[in-house]
Amino acid sequence: MKYRIVSAAAYIAFFALIFLLPLFLNGFWVNRVAIYLVYSICAVAISMSWGYAGVLNLGQGLFFGIGAYMLAMSLTLALPENNPVPELMLLNMEPDAVRDLCCVTPGSFLWIPFRSLAVGMIAAIVVPIVLAAALGFVMFKRRTAGVYVSIITLAFALIGQLLIINNQPLTGGFNGLANLALLDIAGLEFDPYGPSVYYLVAVTLLVVILIARYLLSGRIGQILKAIREDEARARYLGYDVENYKLFIFCLSAGVAGLAGMLFTVTAEFASPSLMATSFSISMVIWAATGGRASLLGAAIGALIVNFVGSLASESAAFQPVWPIILGGLFIFVVLVMPNGLAGICKGLIERWRKRDAAREEAYP
Repeated sequence: MKYRIVSAAAYIAFFALIFLLPLFLNGFWVNRVAIYLVYSICAVAISMSWGYAGVLNLGQGLFFGIGAYMLAMSLTLALPENNPVPELMLLNMEPDAVRDLCCVTPGSFLWIPFRSLAVGMIAAIVVPIVLAAALGFVMFKRRTAGVYVSIITLAFALIGQLLIINNQPLTGGFNGLANLALLDIAGLEFDPYGPSVYYLVAVTLLVVILIARYLLSGRIGQILKAIREDEARARYLGYDVENYKLFIFCLSAGVAGLAGMLFTVTAEFASPSLMATSFSISMVIWAATGGRASLLGAAIGALIVNFVGSLASESAAFQPVWPIILGGLFIFVVLVMPNGLAGICKGLIERWRKRDAAREEAYP
């Protein structure tokens, strides 16, 4: 009971702090913290698949990047000067082709549906889920598990990054998509450096964590934990292990796509670097630092690591060695505190509970 009270208090304190922060920050820091909150959503997605089901996805950046690009395409076409042809295509086409978007480059017809902002927003979540469903079906139905899942997802993230880079007339190549219009929904414009985008991201993080907690604290969460601990035994007890793993894999991909969409709104660009191996591994480090089996812990871990990373990037001494420090942090967490900061807090609460129980027995 005390653990539940402390856990509820931690959630309330965390989100109270998050929602009060803009009152004390300037526009630059409002935008920066909003990006960190987007990363927290990514960490929560990792926690859902890795922390609960033991499915370590090292290619989560693929789904994050797809979500970012889907909305970025709609925001690119939302600019008046880019209607109906994006500027990046004008640089790779003959003048006569301007009359018809379908004639710009092979495959450019894919841009046509994204003239609708609703299509871009829906696709940012649906496309990652569909791709994860196809990939997960192949992996899990063949009972692929453990490190092989990590290798396959990592390889697909690299493929996705190469496809974006090698199709410059369609995707912008290395440069990605920038110079985007501001998100405008029903006349409400979201300013990346104002409270509107910040609270959009903060509320989304709150909703994602609460829904995930509600879903994973019940029967589904218990089954996923059983699969994580002993997949063969869970299968022997009659549970459809493959479908459960596929479900959480797709759900995690959808959350990552949602985070990617919010990243586009907050950072105002989408680039192939979002699908890079280093970025996907960074997501795993965020979740591991905070506690991979704790949704709130993973979110806090992302905030802490990125805040420290931003301070390191501003230091001439730490900037060159920050990737090494980040890798060392991951090794330290795995070896010394495998359950992350959340595990340490839970251990302290458990010791507190046992001490109180011992006192009650000694002095009834």
